[in-house]
Amino acid sequence: MTIRITRLDGTDSRATLKLEGRLVAEWAPFVERECSALASSVVHVKLDLSGVRFVDSAGVDALLRLSDAGVEIRNCPDSVASVLEGEGVPIARDDEDGNDIA
Repeated sequence: MTIRITRLDGTDSRATLKLEGRLVAEWAPFVERECSALASSVVHVKLDLSGVRFVDSAGVDALLRLSDAGVEIRNCPDSVASVLEGEGVPIARDDEDGNDIA
């Protein structure tokens, strides 16, 4: 299965990439390259994982590196969020109105 990356509306300084599918070893380097390339041209990159259904260890490692580089990981399904948080990947959360919460 492939992974789909869609750039959502943003500004010159902010961008959001939405992932859909499975973030596995085959696709983790591609996702990391795409996020890193975007991060070099904008100030703030968000990675929306709402369409991701599975993340393997290579995907977790890629997300850890991206998070360390300043990419904000958010909107994970509960099953994915529990795996990522268990591995130390910080997940940004919103309240019910869509506002960032600490």
